[in-house]
Amino acid sequence: MDIPTIDLDYFHGQTKAMMLQELDWSALPKKDTRSGFGAAMDELGLTNPDVVALCADLTGSLKLNDFAKKFPDRFIQCGIAEANMMGIAAGLTIGGKIPFATTFANFATGRVYDQIRQSIAYSGKNVKICASHAGLTLGEDGATHQILEDIGLMQMLPGMVVINTCDFNQTKAATLAVAEYDGPVYLRFGRPKVSVFMPEDAPFTIGKALHLREGSDISIFCTGHLVEESLKAADDLAELGISCDVVNIHTIKPLDREAILTSLGKTGRGIVAEEHQRLGGLGSAIAQVCAEEMPCPLQFVAVQDSFGESGKPADLMKKYGIAQADVVAAAKQCLSR
Repeated sequence: MDIPTIDLDYFHGQTKAMMLQELDWSALPKKDTRSGFGAAMDELGLTNPDVVALCADLTGSLKLNDFAKKFPDRFIQCGIAEANMMGIAAGLTIGGKIPFATTFANFATGRVYDQIRQSIAYSGKNVKICASHAGLTLGEDGATHQILEDIGLMQMLPGMVVINTCDFNQTKAATLAVAEYDGPVYLRFGRPKVSVFMPEDAPFTIGKALHLREGSDISIFCTGHLVEESLKAADDLAELGISCDVVNIHTIKPLDREAILTSLGKTGRGIVAEEHQRLGGLGSAIAQVCAEEMPCPLQFVAVQDSFGESGKPADLMKKYGIAQADVVAAAKQCLSR
């Protein structure tokens, strides 16, 4: 099936974008974002001989089985030793390799924060930290694995790029893009199958947001799995006569301040939707931009200072207030202020 295309000359003084409107969500294919990472790694294995994949005993979960079979000399199984994996990755960069260190988001950040800070960020090593199973949508594995603080942890590190992708196609494009970027990157993606709505051939530019829908009443800044929820919420709000400007903030650091200010310059108010704690994530970053340059009403769709629990991803999103209906409610509340 054909997926609607986007004119990627967005926000920066060029032509008006073609927006993702009136999508038939039920007809779109569904794939997990981690599979987009795996597909990109297969491609990088063929095209970039410097790319090396490291994994902490989760090869299948990170969709690296094919890479490991095709390129065994460039795959390192580190076992359940994430701190050691980060050290090995840092060392590989000294020889000119481009290491992709992969595991679950909880183990890729919270468990090894000291090693990342000291061995990777401090010296600006060209390591790509690729983290799957982030957020509540990890589901049944429960609170110990559902890290909701990782974006905050990683964006505080000087020089660290932080990327959070929304679907299969964008994850694949982001993985290819970070291989070309010289410096440390944190790439976050997930476990559940979600709609594939971004164009397959859409280029991915680190630090440049994507304007997905034109609107005049309120801005919706969204990232990761909350992009789909936000677009669906924009459909619901349109039926109520509320026009939403929807912006996909796939790169949380460096943040596209121009895109944020341009959107808010049209609407005068906004909401931020993310699968993360309310404190320290995209919402905090955007609030700082607004405080410095354009004070305006903001609402935040995020987890409210709470750990998660075991459950189905969709049920958890509803319980913890980060589903489609919560984006709609936040928009109504913001407009009433």
